[in-house]
Amino acid sequence: MAKLEKITFNPEGQDPVEFYVLEQTRINGFNYILVTDFEEGDGEALILKDISKDGEEESVFTIVSDDDELAALAGVFENMLEDVEFVQD
Repeated sequence: MAKLEKITFNPEGQDPVEFYVLEQTRINGFNYILVTDFEEGDGEALILKDISKDGEEESVFTIVSDDDELAALAGVFENMLEDVEFVQD
């Protein structure tokens, strides 16, 4: 398995958080990334949406929480990655 890219998020007023990027896609003009907290094995996964404006130096990501958008994106990422299945809590 290839080594996953690790990215660090710096939430305002909070400690930095590191995630591993499993996959990324662009839909309807927005970039989305699927991230997890563990490089190997089962872990928590989040789908993040890049809401930064074109030309901004740093990306601004938000967690996808809309149920319809989340379900659609989960299907896209499941098709892209053979060994990934989303289970909602």
